[in-house]
Amino acid sequence: MTNKVEKPYVLRAAEFVYTNIVKIKKQNPEINNIQAFEIFMTTKEYDSLSSGDYHDKWFLELKNNKFIDPITKKKINGETLRLLKLQKDSMLKFLLKIPKLYYTKSHFPLEISQRAFDHLWRVCESYEMWCKETNQENLINLNLI
Repeated sequence: MTNKVEKPYVLRAAEFVYTNIVKIKKQNPEINNIQAFEIFMTTKEYDSLSSGDYHDKWFLELKNNKFIDPITKKKINGETLRLLKLQKDSMLKFLLKIPKLYYTKSHFPLEISQRAFDHLWRVCESYEMWCKETNQENLINLNLI
């Protein structure tokens, strides 16, 4: 990347989702974005995010490192940590997963699954918006916005 811009901490989870969905699409070039999101919702990465494990591991890593971010080498302040904990709570709420209940018999997603899908979509849109606003166009692969 030629134009290095520091990414806000709250976009780390969005980047995690986005890069995993891009990976799914690269492995399955015949599928569309919706199908890639649906596949992502069946992965261990989604399970990590929806269970809170993704954030818990990150918070533990930060705590063990005296809240110095290993990527930026900067100390993460209390307000940022509070926002990241809100983000975790939001992920837990919106990405609630009920095994084997993703689709009804008519193959329409259940409301709870649709809510998770919509949340993931918005998370990825926010990542693309950041990429666009900071001239990181080369990172936009899904073209959601």
